[in-house]
Amino acid sequence: MSNLPLLGSVDRSSRYDAAPSGSSDGGLAFPLDDIDRPIVEKRLLRKLDLRVAFLVLVYIMNIMDRTNIAAARLRGFEEDLGMTGNQFNTLTSIFFVGYLVTQAPSNMILNHMKRPSLYLSGCMITWAAITMYMSAVQTYHAALILRFFIGFVEAAFFPGAIFLLSRWYKRDELGLRTAFLFCGTSISYAFSALVASGILASLDGVLGFTAWRWLFFVEGALTIATAILAKQRMEEEVVARIEQEGKPEENSSGLAEALMDWRVWWLGVALNLIVSSLSFSNFFPTLSATMGYSATTSLFLCAPPWILGTATSFVVARHSDITGDRFWHISGPLLVGIAGFIIAISTMNTGMRYLSLFLMAQSSIAYAVALTWVMNTFSQSQSKRAAAIALINTMASVGNATSPYFWPSSWGPSYVNSCLICILTSVVSIAMFWVFREHLSRCNEAAEAEEQVLGLPEGFRYLLYENI
Repeated sequence: MSNLPLLGSVDRSSRYDAAPSGSSDGGLAFPLDDIDRPIVEKRLLRKLDLRVAFLVLVYIMNIMDRTNIAAARLRGFEEDLGMTGNQFNTLTSIFFVGYLVTQAPSNMILNHMKRPSLYLSGCMITWAAITMYMSAVQTYHAALILRFFIGFVEAAFFPGAIFLLSRWYKRDELGLRTAFLFCGTSISYAFSALVASGILASLDGVLGFTAWRWLFFVEGALTIATAILAKQRMEEEVVARIEQEGKPEENSSGLAEALMDWRVWWLGVALNLIVSSLSFSNFFPTLSATMGYSATTSLFLCAPPWILGTATSFVVARHSDITGDRFWHISGPLLVGIAGFIIAISTMNTGMRYLSLFLMAQSSIAYAVALTWVMNTFSQSQSKRAAAIALINTMASVGNATSPYFWPSSWGPSYVNSCLICILTSVVSIAMFWVFREHLSRCNEAAEAEEQVLGLPEGFRYLLYENI
C-alpha cells in the first residue's frame, strides 16, 4: 500500500544491507538500527532522483534523434532526396511502425534483467549510430529503411524508463518524477531547435556536405557520447527502491493478464487519442514557419513555448501528486491545448498564432499524468505492470504512426483541418478518462463495502483524489 512506510514494505536485507557505493552494484550500506529511517528514505530518494536526471538526459537525445527530420526539412532534405506528395509524412510515420514492434517484448526482457543500464545504453548507441548513417543517405527509400530501424531500437527506452520509475517510487511520488522524465520531450523540442538552427546555419557546405547531413551526423555523435556517460552514471539502479504494493511477484509472465484486462485496451485507446492531439509537436517548426520568418528564426521561436511548457508541467505534476487527482490534471492541460487550436484556426495574425503555440505546448503534460495513472492502476503485480505499460504505450504510439497524415502541406499554412482533428481527439480522450475515473470510483466503493461487511482491514485502493 502506498500509505505504508517505505522501509516496512520490502525486505531490509535486499535493499539496504548492500555493498558500499564503490562496489559493482553501487549500493549504499546503512545500519538501519543506528540511524533514523526518514534520513535513509531521503538519502535514497535523492539518489534515485539523480538517476532520473540521467534518464531525462537520455530521453532528450531520444526525442532529438526522432524529430530532427523536421528541422532538416527546412534546409533541403526533401528536395535532395527527391520526395514528393506525402512521402515526408510517411518518413515521419515509419519510425513509429518500428517503434510499435519492440515495446512489449523489450519491457518483458527488462523485467528480468539485473543490469538495465547495459541494455538501455546498448540500445542508445545502436540508434545513435543509425542516426549518424542518415547523414549519408542518397535516396528516399534508404532513409525510409533507416527511420524504421531507428524506431525499432528507440522503442526500448521510454516504456523501459517508465517501468523503472514504477519500481523505484511510491504512488504519491510518481507524478512528479514521470513529469520530470517527460519534460525531456519539451526540453528536447526547445533544445533541438536551438542546436539545429546552429548546425544548419554554420555547417552548410563544410567539407562539401549540406547542412542537413551535418545535422544527423552531429546529433548522432552527441547521442553516443551521452550513452557512454549515462551507462557509467546509472550502474546503481540495480539497488532500486522497489515498492511491493500488492501480492508477491509470481513466476509467470504478466503479459497474458495484461492482455485479458479490458482497462489496458481502454487506456491504450485514450492515450492514443492524447498522442494524436499532440501530433502538432512533430510539426512545430512547420507551424512556427507559418508566421513568415526565416528558417533560422522559426527554429529559435520554437524554444520559448516548450520552455514554458516544461516549467508548468512540474507544477501540474506536483499538484497531481499532492491531491491524488489524475483526471483533472489530464483534462486541464488538454483544454488549454484546445484553446490554442481554436486561436490557430481563427486567425493568421502573427502574435496570436505565436500565442497559440504557447497554449498547445501546455497540453503535453497530460500524457505524463496519464502514464502515471496507468502505473498507479496496475501497481499490484510487477510483471503485469511491465506488460501493461508496454502494451498501453504501444497502442498510444499508433497515434504517432497515423497522426503525421493529419498535417499534409496542402492544408497549410492555416492547418485548420489539422487543428480540428486535434480538438476532436482531445475531447474524446477526456471523455474516456472520465469514464475510467468513474469505474475506479465504483471499484473503491465496492472494496470498502466488502471490508466493512467482512470486518477486514483497509486494503488496496485505486488512486483518485481522496486516497493518496
